[in-house]
Amino acid sequence: MTRGQHDTIAYRLSQILIKLNQGDHLDPSGLAEEFGTHVRTIQRDLKVRLAYLPLLKTKGRYHLESAYLGKLNFKDIERFASQAGVKGLFPSLDRDFLKNLLSDQVHSPWLVRGHHYEDLSALQDVFSGLEAAVIQNSVLTLDMLKDGRVQTYSPVNPYRLINTKGIWYLAAVHDGRLKTVGVGKIRSIQVHAATFKRDANVDEHVQTEEGIWHSSQLQKVLLSVAPAAAGYFKRRQLIPRQKIVSESLDGTLTVETMVGHQNQILPIVRYWIPNVRIVSPAAWNDELISQLAGYLSTCEPMDCRDFRPPST
Repeated sequence: MTRGQHDTIAYRLSQILIKLNQGDHLDPSGLAEEFGTHVRTIQRDLKVRLAYLPLLKTKGRYHLESAYLGKLNFKDIERFASQAGVKGLFPSLDRDFLKNLLSDQVHSPWLVRGHHYEDLSALQDVFSGLEAAVIQNSVLTLDMLKDGRVQTYSPVNPYRLINTKGIWYLAAVHDGRLKTVGVGKIRSIQVHAATFKRDANVDEHVQTEEGIWHSSQLQKVLLSVAPAAAGYFKRRQLIPRQKIVSESLDGTLTVETMVGHQNQILPIVRYWIPNVRIVSPAAWNDELISQLAGYLSTCEPMDCRDFRPPST
């Protein structure tokens, strides 16, 4: 098994563990579509790789028997975590961490997205403190690195630790606004005795929002996807809230999404150039062209000769 396959399995199994811990009833077909694999692979995960779990099957869906939450064999789970690679996903993997992962909490402190992760071993104490604060609804003071210097933010109400594309972020409310900050930029935390009352709307927004950009007003975006890339967009969700509006006779797709920030879209379009372009809003397309022009202006002729548009 290659390292890439190993990481993929570790990510998939860790996600399934977290879903089961949250009380989800898992449909193998739905999981296969979510993780881009065959349903037989998911069934192998549930019946073989996670065979130590007390799983029940109700109407074709697998779920964890509630009576066993928090009563699993930690040695078995530690062995699984070490073998599957989940140990590297979290900065600290100990009995307290596993107890939190498998305990019957109303809200889990983790929301894991992506399987390539950053190394936060040097920030283990910070990460553990954030975990506890999320679970206990503790008010925080954060010392963070910003613009080359450490700045203090207080009070901060932490809602969730999110791992997206391998980077850990803290979703928290500060100054009345939901914000997302990189855990790697946090230098120290102070946990206060005071607690905050969780806002159900904020919890729902953090849970359902894809990515790290949070906004109360979403922007509708239309993309045109050329036939060469259409298959990829038809097989899986490549952009947040992706919806295929239409498909032309030549295979070109019109794809719609709703996002909170242009940085949720522009990097994806840049990645798929020349097969994806922004139809609307026009200002976002202009911004993309401006960014590309700025990049080309910094290139040496030899570097960019294959990328410059022909003269007209």
